[in-house]
Amino acid sequence: MKVVLAFLLSLVAVFVWVTAASAQDYPNRPVTMIVAFPPGGADDATARILQEPFQRALGQPVVIENVGGAGGMIAADRAARAAPDGYTVLIHQVALAAGMTLYPKLAFDAEKDFVPIGLVNTAAGTLAGRADLPPNNFDELLRWIKRRA
Repeated sequence: MKVVLAFLLSLVAVFVWVTAASAQDYPNRPVTMIVAFPPGGADDATARILQEPFQRALGQPVVIENVGGAGGMIAADRAARAAPDGYTVLIHQVALAAGMTLYPKLAFDAEKDFVPIGLVNTAAGTLAGRADLPPNNFDELLRWIKRRA
């Protein structure tokens, strides 16, 4: 939760700076937050947690647009094609980096076409197996897999 709060504060600071540095009428319409996965997942929940603070900070509605498919690459493509006017933001995850290697013919380059705003949250990964699996921890699992290879 501290990471989300720190992100929100830094994002508000960025928006205040952008607003002061640009035309005084920004934002004057809704902002679209593209979520790279369907509704109901962790990314969607994160976007919905951020939606209200964004709306208060911007004084405009923030519309969440869930765009699932291709491991988030369809959403990233949509965001890359959006006008660079500050009215579209993309919420993605490490899958964006993985997608760049899985789909080498994408119409966008994540390193060149996106500017990271900040870390929204972190999540721990879990590795689970059957109860009768011999390894009891990750090191044992690696040794067990190597012996079987």
